[in-house]
Amino acid sequence: MTTTAARNHAVGQYGETLAARHLVAGGMAVLDRNWRCAQGEIDLVLRDGRTVVVCEVKTRTGRIGGTPHEAVTDLKVRRLRRLAVRWLEEHGVPHLEARIDMVCVQLPRRGAAEIEHVRGIG
Repeated sequence: MTTTAARNHAVGQYGETLAARHLVAGGMAVLDRNWRCAQGEIDLVLRDGRTVVVCEVKTRTGRIGGTPHEAVTDLKVRRLRRLAVRWLEEHGVPHLEARIDMVCVQLPRRGAAEIEHVRGIG
């Protein structure tokens, strides 16, 4: 892994940790983290009451690459829907209620991280 790739991976992992803490503090429970299959990866799977939440986390350290919101395209949302169904089936969870959320983590050079939870993106 190159130095840049290793840095990006570390920033992403840190953002996912901050996102998980933020969501747990808001009453959710983490069911899975970095779940992978041949079709892709889900950053976080959580329970929000009776709802299973598949959560995409996007972390940025600057504005050059665009906002975290811009990184989640329609194609990414469609992939997350397929991954959500796969996760539910593999874990024997009935398709009662599920949604896809996004957490945007902005890491400024100074000060606390800015965390925004966007519910129901797809």
